[in-house]
Amino acid sequence: MTALITALIILVVLAALLLFLLAGRRNHPGLEKLRGWSYAHRGLHGNGIPENSMAAFRVALEKGYGIEFDVHLMKDDNLAVIHDSSLKRTAGVDIRIEDLTKEDLENYPLEGTQERIPLLQDLLALYTGNAPLIIELKPEKGNHAALGKAVCEMLESYDGVYCMESFDPRTVAWLKKNRPQIIRGQLAYNYFSKKGFLPWPIKVLLTYSLVHVATRPDFTAYKYCDRNMFTTTICRKVLGIQGVSWTIKTQEEFDIAVKDGWIPIFESFTP
Repeated sequence: MTALITALIILVVLAALLLFLLAGRRNHPGLEKLRGWSYAHRGLHGNGIPENSMAAFRVALEKGYGIEFDVHLMKDDNLAVIHDSSLKRTAGVDIRIEDLTKEDLENYPLEGTQERIPLLQDLLALYTGNAPLIIELKPEKGNHAALGKAVCEMLESYDGVYCMESFDPRTVAWLKKNRPQIIRGQLAYNYFSKKGFLPWPIKVLLTYSLVHVATRPDFTAYKYCDRNMFTTTICRKVLGIQGVSWTIKTQEEFDIAVKDGWIPIFESFTP
């Protein structure tokens, strides 16, 4: 009997510890303005419209969607809207966006079109007072604090609904400490699906949302195919953290996610 009681006490303590590590910040008043929208992943791109381009954002706005997009800090402290640090995939040149200035962008057309890499200020001018934004911060080589500061300062005068997210927990923790009023999200997926990408202890912390102890996010943004991790379910169903699901690529996936309460980020179709 004593052994059983001891085991039960240990289980209760471990459960309490897990809940403490996974907890986020519940019921931020701004979350309600983000719910009920569908978000076009990097804008509505395809059929000759490049991802993360002003054309993709204009089409998304015309269709009545919010957008998800990525931001990098450039050499001259401007903020570029692009997913990869390298321009190899999007512009055919293996150069880092962090090494460029605003004036350089004219030299790198996106996907062979007339579109150029947008600046955050141009996107904000388009969307101000319209649909909501999910802004992914993409730090490189330890510039998470500088990136967070630059984006937050630009958004101080923005008249619109937005939130910020990042895969890098240091970035989300910076928002928690320095801009606690901003809705923040921790991006994640099953990191064990990528071999050799990170040491396994880091994969455990990121995959199972244990970094929440440092970031205390308002929402957990989890990859659609990995969304049913047991810790993610605890975050949503027990701790009441809002879920955001990416990247949804079919109507069936969209319907499943929305029915289960996820905020949807979609691509390759229009719901």
